[in-house]
Formats: sequence, structure tokens, C-alpha cells
Amino acid sequence: MRQTMHAQAIRALLLGCSALASVGLAHEAQAQAPSEATPAAPAGDIIVTARRTEERLQDVPASLTVYSQADLTKRNISVATDLATYTPSLSVNQRYGPEKASFSIRGFNQDLSTAPSTGVYFAEVVGVRAQGGTTGGNTVGAGSFTDLANVQVLKGPQGTLFGRNTTGGAILLTPQKPTDRLEGYVEGTYGNFDQKRVAAVLNVPLSDTFRIRATVERNDRDGYMINRSGVGARDFNDVNYLYGRLSIVGDLTPNLENYLIFHYSHSNTHGYASRMVGCNLNATGLALLQATSCADQLARQNARGDSLYDVETRIRNPFIKIDTWQTINTTKWQASDTLTIKNIMSYGEYKEFDYFDAGSSNFVVANVNNQGGFRARNISPAFPDIVIPAGTAYDRVVLDVIAPGAPAGAESSFIEELQIQGKTADDRLNYTIGGYLEFSRPLSWNQSATGIFTLCDRPSTLSCTNPILAGSIGESRTRFNFDNHGVYGQATYKLTDQLTITGGLRWTFDKIVATDRTTRAALSTAAGSFVDPRTGVSIRRTCADTARFANIARTDPSACEKTITNKSDAPTWTVGLDYKLSPDHLLYAKYSRGYRQGGINFAFIGLESWQPEKLDSYEIGGKASFHGAISGYFNIAGFYNNLTNQQVAALLVATPEAQARGINAGSSIINAGKSRSYGIEVDTSALFFDSLRLSAGYTYLNTRIVEVATPADLAPKLVGTPWASATPRVKSGSNFLDSPKHRLTVTGTYTLPLDSGVGEVSVGVTWVHTSKYITNALEPQYVNGFPMGITPSSNLVNLNLDWNSVGGSPFDVALFATNVTKEKIKLPNQNSYTVSGVAEVGMSPPRMYGLRLRYRFGE
Repeated sequence: MRQTMHAQAIRALLLGCSALASVGLAHEAQAQAPSEATPAAPAGDIIVTARRTEERLQDVPASLTVYSQADLTKRNISVATDLATYTPSLSVNQRYGPEKASFSIRGFNQDLSTAPSTGVYFAEVVGVRAQGGTTGGNTVGAGSFTDLANVQVLKGPQGTLFGRNTTGGAILLTPQKPTDRLEGYVEGTYGNFDQKRVAAVLNVPLSDTFRIRATVERNDRDGYMINRSGVGARDFNDVNYLYGRLSIVGDLTPNLENYLIFHYSHSNTHGYASRMVGCNLNATGLALLQATSCADQLARQNARGDSLYDVETRIRNPFIKIDTWQTINTTKWQASDTLTIKNIMSYGEYKEFDYFDAGSSNFVVANVNNQGGFRARNISPAFPDIVIPAGTAYDRVVLDVIAPGAPAGAESSFIEELQIQGKTADDRLNYTIGGYLEFSRPLSWNQSATGIFTLCDRPSTLSCTNPILAGSIGESRTRFNFDNHGVYGQATYKLTDQLTITGGLRWTFDKIVATDRTTRAALSTAAGSFVDPRTGVSIRRTCADTARFANIARTDPSACEKTITNKSDAPTWTVGLDYKLSPDHLLYAKYSRGYRQGGINFAFIGLESWQPEKLDSYEIGGKASFHGAISGYFNIAGFYNNLTNQQVAALLVATPEAQARGINAGSSIINAGKSRSYGIEVDTSALFFDSLRLSAGYTYLNTRIVEVATPADLAPKLVGTPWASATPRVKSGSNFLDSPKHRLTVTGTYTLPLDSGVGEVSVGVTWVHTSKYITNALEPQYVNGFPMGITPSSNLVNLNLDWNSVGGSPFDVALFATNVTKEKIKLPNQNSYTVSGVAEVGMSPPRMYGLRLRYRFGE
């Protein structure tokens, strides 16, 4: 069966390339006879910077998808997570909210605390590094999709010309540059869930050589996960951000341009919430306590008739606040007709403040076996032989700031890149060489207080009780220093007028120096305890790493300090050939080496660091543009990837001795896998008689974990650590996580044949099909009939109606609706059922709809 699928994929790719060749020959034959001018192909004038220089999309020998600002507006794409709906090769994990989303291209995911597999760039600069309390980040900030020239999704490793090395690809956001016209617009949106969005743009040419552009956006929308507890926030998964940007272009001389951008994003939401769907009453110990409490909560939800978008959590006034700002200065000197020197300098900061319930629970102790509650010794043999009364409230895991104004994540990023682009006089050789420096430094300690099986007013205030005897408060204090440096060069040489060879090489040097002072506090007045001067509460504090530090009382967290350094360097490269059958038809083949750096996470005691993974990527493809009554383009690519020293998430079980010291189950990242993947990507669009446009994108992705270490293989690595076993989340022979085999997006847009005085009216429909995929290999596929370890196939339908230049005026009106058929699609989930006895999932947005009105001026 595997060989059959492989053969089918190869046959499909060969057929696609044969079709391109046939179209090319037909085009050449037609070109022999004179004809009237025909409209340009839709992709013919699209300019991209996938190779760090401006080129036509159809001239770039690589697989990429491009969206103009008009495309983004029609599809109502306002955050990066929306982009994944329309890009078949791109998947998104927004488990921790859209502002903290991580991205996957061609199946290469980002696990908790690992470096991104897909880089996100704004104006050629990678997003500010985020080192917060949850995964994702390295972000460009909420609102950054406002007023863009285009968005480019580059597929496959981009480690030659771009800053940080990644294995999946890159997302490039190109902001709209100031122009020489006085122009702009004001736009307002109102939608369901009380969405209120206002955006405005003003472009002013102050002189012939100096122009500015200002952009501002405010977006506020209620959450779609509704809290039914009657306590705390009414909803979760909401949107609430303010975004601003100022761009300045100065022509210092006819050959010297300076382009300065400052942009700022502030997001303040209630955070995310999960829906409880099942309870594992066969669990033991602490997991059984949670499972019985879960059963009571689930019974309450079922009695109310709650939907999958209803949750029950008692946390008061939760928030996730993220502040991001970045300034980017690009100086470009046209030294001669054949030489350009460009310098990019950037500085940005990221701060995150969190207070939320990681499990979205409203738990009380259940009356188990009619014994009046839950027997404490069933939680741990070390506990007294008492029954914890039924109805006793407790929280599972609540994350909080450690003190008012103390960020959970605070990092700065300084980037300096010098680039030289040149060509020979005959334009046969084009080259780019450069150097890259990035320094990310902590703005303060990353600090958080986590209430673990306690009941707190706020963990940060230590106003807590220990109702089920297993409680503690984790006090995380970490600092991370990142150095990422690289030198690179890439050149293309025309062997003939049709055949071009490309070669590029980069050497990257990565270094992380991280310091940890994490402690664990127990509410106690016993020996070794002290009154915390900040809160006035008596606690007994010990180091969290009881494997390295003696389990004795500490008053000063600095007594628990440890520092770990993780260094690596490696070359990456690309080699390719492309052949132009005609100006509108391109065939290409390339081989690239990708690399993703290792990392550090102090929560993985004894297994805190891991090493880089490497990818060998092979790609062949073709691009064709066609003209006439039917104009458009057809692009196809096939790829094969080998990933070695793969970074794999593993479930950790603590030894009995470690459990007695307060270390419980956890997870870590280990280099324990090899995998392969192959697939086909199709991107096409056709305009029929200037009125009907049909666009489609398709990805076939076949993934396989070729080899992964077993718990027995990993046992030697656990010697001297507090862990009894480590079990990888993936299995040998299984597919990649969160990687559907088939994804198809089809969009049809019909423009009504109306008089120009009426305006332009168009109707658009988008259908997105995603096949079933694995989200968690350690979870059962279904719990109580609800998918847990998998996400079933889905079909998403979006609609839009646009009326531009209403009655010949500068007003545009649009109606939009997403997820029209109310598909219930779950988000990737953690090991909740396996570890805690509770099955819980997040949900993708339900049906959303609204009205958008724009007033344009100066055109």
C-alpha cells in the first residue's frame, strides 16, 4: 500500500510537469502568429522577495503562495492563524491563542519550548523572540496583517538567505511602503460576538524625497468559549488588540534610500479555554481524583445541555497580555548599475503577562464509593489516612505572574544584517552575500507563580490553601541569552538563456546561555519556613530541581541558581537548476539542507537541553502562466524530506523517590527520531472572460516516523535523573502530528457584469477540505465518542460579498461569513487524558460573520 501511494504521488507530479511542458509548447506554437494583446496572467505582475531580491513570482524556482492585501481583505484574514485556512501546506497550532500560535509547513511542527520550525518575518526581519510561559511566539504581534503589500508563504527550508534557520519554511509579511500620493482609508467592521474593528491608513508625501505612512487598528471581539460557572470571565478565546505602525522613507540622495518602520502591538485577552469531554475512571492516584471530579463537572455540563463551546472554570479575572514593539531601519545604496549594498538594523521587545487556568476546570472532590469524599492515601501512600470531604474545591494548574508588573516573559532582540547584491554587466551572474548578527537578551527575569493542586485567590499573592494535600506553588525564574550569527552567499548563473544554476551556502552559529532560579513553595509554618516579605504569608521554599540541590529550605532563590549553555554550528545550503521553456514556463529542481537549533527548558530536570535537527530536502516543480480568454497560472511542486536527529516530545514519569520530593510527571524534548515525508503541492488560478476567477490549492503530504527511540532505548539517558521512564509522543511507523494527508482549498469569485457607475460587485465562495490527522499519538483516538488523539476530516465553507466603489463613490462595502456550516473542529491537545485522567480539547472558531465598510481618499 505504501509503495502504491508513493507511485501515485510520483505519477501525479510527472503528469503535472508534462502538462506544463505541453502548455509551454502550445504557447510557443501560438506565439508564431501575431495576435492582439491579452490580459496579463494573474501571477505575472506579482513581485516577491523569496530570494531577498525583487522577482516575479513565476520566475522563482521554489514553491510559495502569495496573498495581496486585496486577497487578505476579501478572505477576512486579520491574524496569522487565518492564513492557514487558505494555504494547504500551512498548519497552525493556536492551542494557546492566536497571538501565541505556532506554524507548521509540510508537517514540521514546533513542540513546547522548541525553536520555531517556521520563521515569521516582517519587512525582512524575523519576529521579536518570545520566551514566555507557553509555546509559540517569536512573533510579529497581533494586528501586523493590516496594510500589507503582500504575504508570502515559502515552503521548505530557507536556511541560506534568511536569519534564523528553520526546517519548515518562512512566512514573509511585506508592509505597504509609503508612496508619493496623498491617500489613505478609514475602515470599520462589525460582526457577531460583538466584533468591533476600526482601521485607518494615512499616506503623506511631505516632499519629493520624504514620505510617511501611518497605520492604526483596534480590534475587539468577545470570546466564543462561554464560561458557565458564573464566576470570573464570561468568555475565552476572545480578541482584543491595538496596533500601530509608522513608516518613513527618505531619499537621501538619488542612489541612497533610508526606510524606517516602527510598529507596536498590545493584546489583552482572557486567554484560551478547553472543553472537558471525558474522564478516565480507570486511572489511579492523583489522576483518579481528577477523573472523579471531572465526572461531576461533566455531569453538570450535560445537565445544562452545554455545547462544545461551553466551559466551566472559576478563575477570576484571567488575562494574557502581550506587548510587542519593533523598529526596523533599512538603508539601501545603489552603488552602481551592478552593485547594491543594503543594511538592515532592528531592535524590538516582547513582554508577556499571564494569569489563566491551564485546565479550564471547576473541580470539587467527588463522593467516591459513598465514603464521603476521596481517601488521601489513594493520592499518595505518604499522605495521612483521612478522607478529603466531598465538595472540597481545588484547582489543578493555574499560571500567574509572580508579582504585579513582573512579566512571565521579557526578551529583547537586536539584529544587524549587511547584504551585498550584485550582478555582472551581461546579467548572467547574480549574487547575494551577507552577514547576520542577532542578540536576544532578557529584559528581566521571566517569572511566574503556578498554583499546582491548590486553591488560591491568586498564586502570586500566596493567598492559597492546600485542600487535597498535594498542593504547591511553583515559582519560576529564568533568564535566556540567545546569540544567532551567520555568514552566507548565494549566486545564480545563466548557463544558457534558458538554463540557470543556483548555489548557496550559509554557516550558522547558535548559542543559548540560560539561568534558572526556580523554586517550589509550600504553605507551611514548620521548621525552615519563613514569612514572605512581599505577601506576609508563611512558606517553606525549596529548589524545584531537587535532583541537583538538596531538598532543604531556602529563603533566597539565588541558592537554587544553575546555568546551562547550549552551542551549535552547522552549514546549510541549496543547489538548484531551473529551465525556462518560454518566458511563461519554468521547470526546476533543487536540493537544500535545513537546520533547526536546539534548546533549553529547565522544567525537564536532568534533561534540560537538546541538540539541533537536520533536514535534507529535495524538490522538483514547474510553473506556467497562460493568457487569452482564459488567463492564469498553474504551479506544481513535489518534495521529499529526510529529517535526522529529530526533536521529539517525550512523556516523563518520575521515580518514587522523586515523587516524594515533589517532582511529578512531565514532558521533555529529546533527539530520538528519524523521519521522512514526501508530497505534492499545487497552486493555480484562472480568470474566465474577465468575470469568473477560480483558484485552488492542494497539498498531498505523506509522512512517516521511520525510527524513534523506545523507552528502553532512552533508559540509559535517565540514569542520574529523577525520571523512571521517558515515552516519545510519536511511534515508529506513525504519521507526523497535526499533518493532514490531504488538504484542498477552492475559491470561486464572480464579478457581476454591471455598469462602472454602479461599482464592482463580486461574490466569493471558499471551500476547504482537510483530511483526518493525528494530534496526539499517546492519547486514545476517541473518548466517549469524541475525537482525542485525532482530528477528523472537516469541510469549511466561507462566503464574501464585496461591493467596491459603491455608485461610483469612494466607499466599499463587504459582507463576510466564515465557517458557514458550523463545522466543529478541535484544536491540538496536550496529554490531558493520559496524564491527568481528564479528556479536554480546545475548539476552532464557530460561524463568524460581519459587515465591513471602507472609505478611500486620495486615489
